Amino acid sequence: MSMVELPGLKDMIDGISRDRNLPKHSVQTALREALVKGYERFRRTQRIDDPHFEEDYFDNFEVELDIEEEGFRVLATKTIVEEVGNPDHQIGLREVQEVAAEAQLGDTVVLDVTPDKGEFGRMAAIQAKQVLAQKLRDQQRKLVQEEFQELEGTILQARVLRFERQSVIMAVTSGFGQPEVEAELLKRDQLPNDNYRANATFRVYLKKVSEGSHRGPQLLVSRADAGLVVYLFENEVPEIQDDIVRIVAVAREANPPSRYVGPRTKIAVDTLERDVDPVGACIGARGSRIQAVVNELRGEKIDVIRWSPDPSTYISNGLSPARVDEVRLVDPDGRQAHVLVAEDQLSLAIGKEGQNVRLAARLTGWKIDIKDIAKYDYEAENQKIEAAAEARRIAQEKADAEAAEYEEYEEYEDEEYEDEEESSEAPLEDREATQFEEAETSELPEVEEA
Repeated sequence: MSMVELPGLKDMIDGISRDRNLPKHSVQTALREALVKGYERFRRTQRIDDPHFEEDYFDNFEVELDIEEEGFRVLATKTIVEEVGNPDHQIGLREVQEVAAEAQLGDTVVLDVTPDKGEFGRMAAIQAKQVLAQKLRDQQRKLVQEEFQELEGTILQARVLRFERQSVIMAVTSGFGQPEVEAELLKRDQLPNDNYRANATFRVYLKKVSEGSHRGPQLLVSRADAGLVVYLFENEVPEIQDDIVRIVAVAREANPPSRYVGPRTKIAVDTLERDVDPVGACIGARGSRIQAVVNELRGEKIDVIRWSPDPSTYISNGLSPARVDEVRLVDPDGRQAHVLVAEDQLSLAIGKEGQNVRLAARLTGWKIDIKDIAKYDYEAENQKIEAAAEARRIAQEKADAEAAEYEEYEEYEDEEYEDEEESSEAPLEDREATQFEEAETSELPEVEEA
């Protein structure tokens, strides 16, 4: 069998495998696919008058690498036929039987169709080189995807490599002994208090493993995601690891809309154990546990509150550190509440540029209006609440009536359709009479013409 020599093939495969952190079999697969494309280009240049082939024309061709001899062969799988119509895909039965007498029509044989090295051509070699580069990138992306797909939503250790526009390119690894992979930290996922300098290390949250063939890192990481806060508390509080204390909800504003407002997080915790204080467990002795989380987040403010099944209590706790006098659930269905506080607590309850009440609303899922209790008009507000409740009741009754009317209309349509089906069928007696008449007519003898 002939072979196209590739001096240094073995060293080339070893070098690519080492430089790109790819297994050798992946490199060999990419090289075989690239050489098939090079052979395809070589064949197209031979048919200058009609270089167009069908899309699947070269599917029966493959490349065999010979690592020891440092070369490759092109093999073609052909079907045995009586008369050859396409020599690239077919071979004559008589020709095959000269070598293998047991061959039969419809069998397939593999033949060596390797061209000479001089015939392969410069353009075919360039084509193979370009395809190889693309295939290696595809192999790398596939390997990264398989390696990190199950790690989405977890925390990784990352090291700053470089900066591209407003993004930070970081090196992450999936485990001990694994090679580093590039990940991208977008501007919106960065913390304003972080100092991203070269080789600095951070803990990051793996948001997404991108698919496809777009350029750049396919791992998106974040320092602003609420999942990072959850992980840090789980790491610092043994009661959370042992499922004694559970984190119910987290609301985080890592990148506030104004530069005059710092990052802040509210986290609601609960426990089923009577003797355990969930808030105290998260804070720790003299604040040691929560201080470790704050240090990792570069001084971000964190409010740990007690979750409650009672919405009024939960909303009141969510507005911590403000002192709440009363919570009125003005629209439980629409989840709207009025929170009454003293005048000296207004600014604290609202927070700088509304951050405290905004986070409390996101944490509890209620629309919260902060009111000064000294200026709150109970009578006027009660009238508004009653009017709004009446409007909702009327709207609900109207919607129910329309739904009932629509159901009646559908039932009427179904009945009318059933009546039409019944009327389209002839009575049983008529059908039997018709069948009898047809039978009598078919038995009459034929009358010959005079």
